[in-house]
This record gives sequence, structure tokens and C-alpha cells, in this order.
Amino acid sequence: MSLYERLPSDFLIQFYNEMKKMSSNGLVSKNMYYELGLIIAAASKRGIQLDKPKDFDHNVDHELLMELECRTWFLRKNK
Repeated sequence: MSLYERLPSDFLIQFYNEMKKMSSNGLVSKNMYYELGLIIAAASKRGIQLDKPKDFDHNVDHELLMELECRTWFLRKNK
């Protein structure tokens, strides 16, 4: 279980919004995109849909991206 899965939903969403703002300003490193992926996955487990930043796919390794999408799909299917 990741740290993000333990956070209250409102805090998780606020944290996501701040990181997304930083990414739109070019202030996010490649590693932080992985963190955004973990946040999106944790939110998805709760039924909260968060969109990926525009450049998310460009900055995240394709294999990790596929793993996140598979997890998200699997979690939605098993609800």
C-alpha cells in the first residue's frame, strides 16, 4: 500500500492539484510524474477520476504507464 492510499481523499486531491499546477509551469521532474501516476492510481481505487497532465505520457515510461492503466482497469472491474 502506497502512502497515497493512506491519505484522506480531500488531501490526495489537493496534493494532486498542486503537483499538476507545478507540471503546467514546468516545475516537475520526471520522477514526480511517477508520483502523479501513483496518486492517480490511489484515487482510482476510491472511484475518483483524475486526469493526467498533457505531457504525462511523454514523461512516463511506457511500461509503467501500461501497468498503471491495467491496475486502474482491474480495480474498476472488481468493484
